[in-house]
Amino acid sequence: MTQQTYHHAVIARAIDYIDSTKETQPRLEQVAEAVGLSPTHFQRVFSQWVGVSPKRYQQYLTLDHAKSLLQNRFTLLDTALETGLSGTGRLHDLFLTWEAMSPGEYAAKGKGLEIRWGWFDSPFGEMIVAATQRGICGMGFTAEFGRDWSLADTQGRWPEATFVQDEVFLQPAVNQILGGDTAQLHLIGAPFQIKVWEALLNVPTGHVTTYSEIAKAIGNPKAVRAVGTAVGRNPVSWLIPCHRALRKSGALGGYHWGLPVKRALLAWEGARADASETPSGSRAEDHADPAFAQESA
Repeated sequence: MTQQTYHHAVIARAIDYIDSTKETQPRLEQVAEAVGLSPTHFQRVFSQWVGVSPKRYQQYLTLDHAKSLLQNRFTLLDTALETGLSGTGRLHDLFLTWEAMSPGEYAAKGKGLEIRWGWFDSPFGEMIVAATQRGICGMGFTAEFGRDWSLADTQGRWPEATFVQDEVFLQPAVNQILGGDTAQLHLIGAPFQIKVWEALLNVPTGHVTTYSEIAKAIGNPKAVRAVGTAVGRNPVSWLIPCHRALRKSGALGGYHWGLPVKRALLAWEGARADASETPSGSRAEDHADPAFAQESA
């Protein structure tokens, strides 16, 4: 196991523990013990990956955070490109390029395609990743529904394709994603779905939008329900950020891979976005919650 993989596994366990115990607000020592690290080492690793202390991260897991995002980081998609917001990156300033499968390929349901797939660790738990020779065509998380459901869901999108488990083939692309480098996507979907996914790509990291805003952005303001369905059919979770779509009320809405994962994604991105706005030269640990800093002393 590489150090990166090990750290991803630690962060995934920590995020899951903090989320499941957010009502009791556990102390640093309790979270560190749950992931098998010393408090000092755990806070250093967590702050490195998330950008804020575990204590501060707890604040991002509340429902109030989603409402705060709508108030303070709401993106009007029809002006996002003009204002430059969409150029701020999706994941660690990751630059995504993508192409849609041809109408013929879509109609053929993947017939003639060979799709490689595999299981990988991420900061949000185990994920399934699938790719054609032209790019990543599927990504999702197993935490909520397990491996069997996740694999069946992925294969069901291209019922006529040939699926081959091959983590070795996919590992370089996964390393690029987790490291924040360029990723190529190969998408399969109806034209309406592709439009919705393209609109989602214009929502910057740390920002959110609503289903109605997406409908307006694609020129069909009355199609809010259809937009919600297309968001739910997004085949490349995280990279196409369907987790950044909320209801107007600030409620999280649904999420294909489970609401705990959506909440964790929003909290992680919000924390990193806020941490990136700290004064130049300062460290995330310097801005940790004072009470938490006392615990780690």
